[in-house]
Amino acid sequence: MNRYLPVARQHFFGALANTSVVVKSISAIVLLLYLLSWAVDTPYALGVTPGYLFPPNFWIWTLVTHAVVEQHVWGVAANVGTVMACGRLLEPLWGALELLIFFTVVNISAGLLAGLSYLLTYVVTFDLDYLFAVRVHGTPAFLGGVLVALKQTMGDTTVLRVPQVRLKAAPALVLLCFSLLCLSGLLESAAPLAAYSFGALAGWVYLRFYQRHSRGRGDMSDHFAFASFFPEVVQPVVGLLAGLVHAALVKIKVCRKMVKRYDVGAPSSITISLPGTDPQDAERRRQLALKALNERLKKVEDQSTWPSMDDEDDDNEDEVRTDTPLLLGQERTTPAGGSSGSQNTTGQESSIISFEDAPSRS
Repeated sequence: MNRYLPVARQHFFGALANTSVVVKSISAIVLLLYLLSWAVDTPYALGVTPGYLFPPNFWIWTLVTHAVVEQHVWGVAANVGTVMACGRLLEPLWGALELLIFFTVVNISAGLLAGLSYLLTYVVTFDLDYLFAVRVHGTPAFLGGVLVALKQTMGDTTVLRVPQVRLKAAPALVLLCFSLLCLSGLLESAAPLAAYSFGALAGWVYLRFYQRHSRGRGDMSDHFAFASFFPEVVQPVVGLLAGLVHAALVKIKVCRKMVKRYDVGAPSSITISLPGTDPQDAERRRQLALKALNERLKKVEDQSTWPSMDDEDDDNEDEVRTDTPLLLGQERTTPAGGSSGSQNTTGQESSIISFEDAPSRS
């Protein structure tokens, strides 16, 4: 085991060195707060506690800090790994600023929604533990948002071959894992499950309706609909309910009705509105294809070797020596057509013979 630790450490720092300032800053803050947790109860001071989040206490800073608070080594590894994966897979498509915006929106929304859910649970049960004994912190909220974003950008990527699992199924599978861990009692509370669920929901809402890009705002493609996160059996029912909720939100002007647009790409700059199509899919796939092509070309250039000039001269000499007997055979079988023709033939043969014999005399 000790033999692989230096290699793993080298790969980790090498991958971290190729990331942006945003990824490095978030990873450094996670590590520093983990070291600080040995002396201070950081989940209490920086995590979301539902009873302290709302008035009269109003600890609103915890909405920003709860995502970088960890108490265990495996939590630190999961948090830093999630941020680095996001920086490697999503940042080339979005940019560092958009990645920071996504990180902030997902974590603030997940912390606020988790606090509201526990407040409503207290209203129903009158159990004060739901207000003051719960700590929402760590990577589950941002992990949910990242998996939703990966489903949007590269959902067809195969994660496991046996059994075959695609990346678009990852959000639902991780939600199932959190649910099983919570039911089995392996998790101290349901806070990670709540944070992951609301993080995934916040990430989907932001990417679906509000993310700005070169072609407008949001992503209204069918493969990114809310029903696509569920099994195919229940997708029609979920799609109907989601459509009713969206229509109600449009009426109260929380969401706006989106128009699906398809850019023909012709020189006349025609734009046609079609149902179920979105140019973001084509643009996203084009960027991923260009990235893969550039990596392959770089590998080919590194492996290719150019022939030297001496090899080319040797090849040319071999071609001349190979072609010369054919010329001699053709000229010797040519019938004599007169004195001038025989003289020309003799002259050509002598010149060729002298050309072949020249190297042997030297």
